[in-house]
Amino acid sequence: MPLPSARVRHRRELLRRTPGRLRRSFAGAAVGVLLVTLLAVTGPASLTAPAQAASLTEVTGFGSNPGNLRMFRYVPDGLPAGRPLVVAMHGCTQSAGGFDDETGWTTWADQWGFALLLPQQQSANNLNNCFNWFEAGDIRRDAGEALSIKQMTDRMKADVGSDPARVHATGLSAGAAMTNVVLAAYPDVFAAGAPVAGLPYACATSVVAAYSCMNPGTDLTPAAWAAKVRDAHPGYAGPWPAVSVWQGTTDTTVVPANLTETVEQWTAVHGTDTTPDATDTVNGYPHAVYRDSGGRAVVETYTITGTGHGQPVDPGTGAEQCGTAGAYILDADICAAYHIGRFWGLAEDGGGTGPGAPAQRAVIPGTAADDGYVKASADGAGAAVGALKATMGAAVGRGADGRHNRTLLSFDTSVVPDDATVTRAHVTVTRASGGGDPWAGGNRLLVDVRTGCFGASCATAAEDWAAPATADGAAELVRFTSGSADSTAFTGINRGGPTQLRLRLADPPAAAAYLFLRTGAEARLTVEWE
Repeated sequence: MPLPSARVRHRRELLRRTPGRLRRSFAGAAVGVLLVTLLAVTGPASLTAPAQAASLTEVTGFGSNPGNLRMFRYVPDGLPAGRPLVVAMHGCTQSAGGFDDETGWTTWADQWGFALLLPQQQSANNLNNCFNWFEAGDIRRDAGEALSIKQMTDRMKADVGSDPARVHATGLSAGAAMTNVVLAAYPDVFAAGAPVAGLPYACATSVVAAYSCMNPGTDLTPAAWAAKVRDAHPGYAGPWPAVSVWQGTTDTTVVPANLTETVEQWTAVHGTDTTPDATDTVNGYPHAVYRDSGGRAVVETYTITGTGHGQPVDPGTGAEQCGTAGAYILDADICAAYHIGRFWGLAEDGGGTGPGAPAQRAVIPGTAADDGYVKASADGAGAAVGALKATMGAAVGRGADGRHNRTLLSFDTSVVPDDATVTRAHVTVTRASGGGDPWAGGNRLLVDVRTGCFGASCATAAEDWAAPATADGAAELVRFTSGSADSTAFTGINRGGPTQLRLRLADPPAAAAYLFLRTGAEARLTVEWE
């Protein structure tokens, strides 16, 4: 690799003198130069409308946006609610408009029926428009660029009704490294991902470390790599995203060793080994699949022999073809977007199942007659059923009367077959009103799961306050101030009848801090199984 230019050395000197976000701009530029700019400048963003008349449009006002990113989306005309969402992240010097049609993602969005979100970097953050995958402040949960991308994802789910259980992320090079960032930081949001010519999560947390990560690569044990992912969301126990990893064998920018390290990271997270369970060739390229103990394909790799740094495409009109070749978008006779989408299950029945996805899925509304809340002292004394359900909703947290509330939600999960293996479930709740901040001081809003009813029946009763759960704190709802929110994932579902959830704060607040949540059909339990 050539030595850094005088311009890069000058920027290094400025790094020692320049604080804050401007420092990140110079740091990003140094890495961008080291990457040999990764992707050639592709010119202005293309807004050419595809056949279905949809177009790439910018969205503003999607949250606090601490990473100072821009948001673009492509939504096929007439797309119904409940369809999957793909988040696609460009490489250095590219834009959202240079990564939609060119890679083929808009083709499959139209054909298979899903929404496409394309985050875009700004030169104010990074002079080469690279996502800052090497900045510690941008790769943590609820911080920097990672949070901006998550906020964009939330906006898409709210605006177009994307299925929260089928949200996927992919990207090229710096965008691939950021793909691993969001998979690690938000495994409760992203069901699967696909880094193309990328790097393992947290391979670098500084500019200096980024040099060696890209070339010659950083060699850690699978356990050490997995620990980095688990540390990104402490306490989260899975399920984890399925990952499709793509790499060219002659890539000298992000060397092939990074495929090995990425596989070690995600197979260890999934609790499996680095010996593939199946191998074959696809369009002449080696393909390997790694399965977990339940037989689910959790990691796959495509090794693009004789190919350098870029996104593989296969221009043409054939059933498996896509894309337009250009700088760092390589005509390799294989459409990466097509095969990634198949792995995620986007191609089956226009967005159904696939080798990396569960076979069946149900969205179950709450049972209004049984939903409610229980009030008690902080220690549970004097428990009684709350009386405001009909007018306010179900309460959780400390009310203005000094009493502490726990919400009970009931779902008829008998639709899940008796012989099914539940792979993932989450609850979606909608805020009706509230007061104070229940999450203040690091408090957590937990979800206890009961396979059956907490009490003698599923109707909310005083005994539900302290009744034992099948799994205490099986999931969590992170802070939200309006609209709906999805819990983290859990698997404990009653396949023969009702499943009840109890929402409670981990610690009793010292002052009033509460939520009222809508009940009945406005509370939903999503269950996936094989």
